[in-house]
Amino acid sequence: MRKMNFAAGPSVMPLEVLEELQRNLVDYHGKGLSMVEASHRGGMFEEMYDECLSDFRSILGVPDDYDVYFLGGGATLQFTMIPMNFLLSGRHADYTRTGSWSNKAADDAAKLGNVNVIFDGKDGNYTSLPDPAEVKPSEGSCYLYLCSNETIGGIEWQSFPDTGSVPLIADMSSDFLSRPVDVSRFAMIYGGVQKNLGPAGAVFIIMRHDMLEHRNPGLTAYMDYAKHAKDKGLYNTPPVFSIWAVGLVLKWIKENGGAEGMERNAIMKSGYIYDVIDGSGFYRSPVDPRYRSRMNVVFRCPTEELEAKFVQEAQKEGMIGLKGHRSVGGLRASLYNALPMEDAASLAMFMKEFERRNG
Repeated sequence: MRKMNFAAGPSVMPLEVLEELQRNLVDYHGKGLSMVEASHRGGMFEEMYDECLSDFRSILGVPDDYDVYFLGGGATLQFTMIPMNFLLSGRHADYTRTGSWSNKAADDAAKLGNVNVIFDGKDGNYTSLPDPAEVKPSEGSCYLYLCSNETIGGIEWQSFPDTGSVPLIADMSSDFLSRPVDVSRFAMIYGGVQKNLGPAGAVFIIMRHDMLEHRNPGLTAYMDYAKHAKDKGLYNTPPVFSIWAVGLVLKWIKENGGAEGMERNAIMKSGYIYDVIDGSGFYRSPVDPRYRSRMNVVFRCPTEELEAKFVQEAQKEGMIGLKGHRSVGGLRASLYNALPMEDAASLAMFMKEFERRNG
């Protein structure tokens, strides 16, 4: 019996995708070898890769003047690559500090150039976000950076700032394709795939062509986005297995209503959990209701002892991954695209029963 997986990442994947990987791991569609053995310089890998990129573009409606490809190194490598490419000497970039991941990105960028923090949620313990309409880039900024969904703090931008001519860059690792996004509003979107798209190992890059015209000189080959754009992300051997799985997940998303379908499901699944929290005198959410994440629901019980008991009893019911991040404690239910609707409903029922017995 499969567990109900509420882990923040690596996270739940569609059962149909796992079964497809299993069927074709040793012999990929009767071709006599595994996809993970195939050369990335053509043949069956490139056929799969091109189809994956095509599905990626069509689901999200990526405009023609954007490159789409995958790299290794995960999202964390982009904390360095972005300022190395685009934080120009003698200028600055604007960063929003809204939680653990945007903070790490800002810290890394500050080691490479001048960072201007235009919002810092530290005083509110990173439980809220600024009004997007009031977020404006500073004069002379190379770009404005944000993280669309903070997995640890459970906060999510419900809409995005209008940055005008200043490029907007977003880390969408944990809520990508959980809702439609107007790509044309961003100069760059990127994210690790291990939350909503597949197994760990790859990061997706969506970048407007004109960004490459304004980057620092003298970059080493792997750190230069222009090199990767030119080679479709295949400058070096790509994370083949991860990309293969992402391609299958994209097809699963298309078959289940695309980004619009994922958004409907996300609203329903998170609604199950937030309705229990809001209707309870037992649970509480520290997050500003205006910016609650649909992907990562963080909540607390009256005591840490009850939270430990909650995790233990949930595990006995086949529910895993509900312990909050070690940096903040509490509880967290990650409700990514592949999490079945019935699992979210089961968690909501368990929460009600746990409150009845312990409230």
